[in-house]
Amino acid sequence: MTSRERILAAVAHREPDRVPVDLGATPSSGISAIAYGRTQRHLALGDGHTRIYDVVQQLAQPEDAVLDRFGVDVLDVGRTFNTQDADWYDVALSDGQRAQYPAWFHPQPQPDGSWRALAPDGVELARMPAGSTFFDQSCFPWVDGYPDGMNGLDAAMGHVLWAALVHSPWDHAGEADFWTALRSRALELRQRSDRALMIVCGCNLFEWGTFLRRLDNFLMDLHLAPDQVEDLLCLLMQRHIKTLEKVCAAVGDVCDILRFGDDLGMDAGPFMSPDMYQQFFKPCHTELCAYVHTHSRMKTFLHSCGSLYELMPDLIEAGYDIINPVQTNCRNMEPERLKADFGRDITFWGGGCDTRTVLNRAAPSEVRHHVLQRLKILSADGGFVFAAVHNILPDVPPQNVVAMFDAVREFNAAGG
Repeated sequence: MTSRERILAAVAHREPDRVPVDLGATPSSGISAIAYGRTQRHLALGDGHTRIYDVVQQLAQPEDAVLDRFGVDVLDVGRTFNTQDADWYDVALSDGQRAQYPAWFHPQPQPDGSWRALAPDGVELARMPAGSTFFDQSCFPWVDGYPDGMNGLDAAMGHVLWAALVHSPWDHAGEADFWTALRSRALELRQRSDRALMIVCGCNLFEWGTFLRRLDNFLMDLHLAPDQVEDLLCLLMQRHIKTLEKVCAAVGDVCDILRFGDDLGMDAGPFMSPDMYQQFFKPCHTELCAYVHTHSRMKTFLHSCGSLYELMPDLIEAGYDIINPVQTNCRNMEPERLKADFGRDITFWGGGCDTRTVLNRAAPSEVRHHVLQRLKILSADGGFVFAAVHNILPDVPPQNVVAMFDAVREFNAAGG
């Protein structure tokens, strides 16, 4: 199989010739710049770049040599933007490594060693404390309440770091020829690579409430201000459907997967009861999935952290083909349970290695054993794409990164 065929077979719940692999096709299956630079040097892959395409999470865009070394089967079409040296400039990471930021991103250093990211009007959007490895949201535009009639929603969304400091290709979305360029670049990438193609297109709903109001306030709003929540969701859906219209028209016949995002879980369970999910969010998620399935050939991928076991039947009914990051260290998220209960109905994209206690702390031999166990459980009968549980963080030793992907290669070479 080609890489694209391998991914699509797995998503269709057919067992492919080998377990497909992802690294860096989404900002929830990537690798931090610090871990990437160390891994690159450990592998002696030459004098490549550590280019930070997601400045909020400080994620590196994996280069072709790294993708080839780890047998990666899927690409983010955003990598077709910012391809020239002039699109980047050199910076120093918190551990002293050299890396590069996109030319449009210029955070301000502070006397205490922190960094501030400002909007054009001077509002602080985010801050990275001294010695830290990602930016924290510091502007919650509606923290004190909803404005009358939800006035100024677009401006408020523009003051949220996830929209203002967006990763490629969306950092070019304001350009006059963006949609034409997105299509032409995606077509060119599809022609020169047999890897599957991913377009990341958040369309968050619950998360936008938390971005605007702050998490604690929005969780209370679900109980105390349901009418305002409904009004906000209605306005968000209008914007999201317009975005999907353009995405499906531009690359719906070129990309294979569209990635949505909406973190619905925490360690102990979902942020809300299934009944509340069904009331507020399931109808919207159903509409988003239906639009993509009707107007493109793309599969729908939901990134949602945390314990989702109680919501999985509803997410499947809503139309999601793929769930990520499969946070197996949360309550009721054991891989055996997930595979037995939902493995016929949804593809698990992730869950291949615990990034909280194993990948960052165990010896390489323990990482290998852990990954081989996960592969045996999750890969049977398809419905699985290998990735770690969320991003590979800065504290992960390069030897463990290599051990993880080498275990997948070993499993595949042995025929599973």
